Amino acid sequence: MISFLRGKIIFKGESFLILETAGGVGYKIYCALEFLNNLSKQNGEIQVWTHLYQREDAIELYGFQNYAELEFFEILIKVPGIGPKSGLAVCNVAPADVLKNAIASGKTDYLTRVSGIGRKTAEKIILELKDKFGGKEGAIFQFQEDEEVFEALKTLGYNAKDIREVFNKIPKSASGAQNRLKEALKILGRSR
Repeated sequence: MISFLRGKIIFKGESFLILETAGGVGYKIYCALEFLNNLSKQNGEIQVWTHLYQREDAIELYGFQNYAELEFFEILIKVPGIGPKSGLAVCNVAPADVLKNAIASGKTDYLTRVSGIGRKTAEKIILELKDKFGGKEGAIFQFQEDEEVFEALKTLGYNAKDIREVFNKIPKSASGAQNRLKEALKILGRSR
């Protein structure tokens, strides 16, 4: 099994990259959009945690920037009916910690934002994984605050992709929905 690769990006598509490793071998790796966007800021050699998926007609690699994201993806695709493409689509919705909190909180609407994930599938994910990500009171509370901030920014006209990127940049020290919203607006104001 290929679980980790290090090399140089020789091509980047919309949902994948080609990574050239030592010896001149190029691997096609499907990645979450956030990871691909972060790669544009890096030069030289990168490292990618990978999951090898094999079926009768294909062998595919899925790549992640850290082991925690890989681990979340592997837990997610163990849910019946969730394949790697759907799992990657779920990973595109938000960072793994936010998704874990959404699952622990039972927020199906957060998961239904994913193309191809309907209400029944979201409920199945929550039913299967809720206990695994067991809700810590503080984490669930912060998730609810972030959900308020997400909806406020959406109302102001920002798209989901920009909002997800902002959530990764909000300082951990910012607590409370109002403070997190202020920080998000500062970050969005700087990027325009």
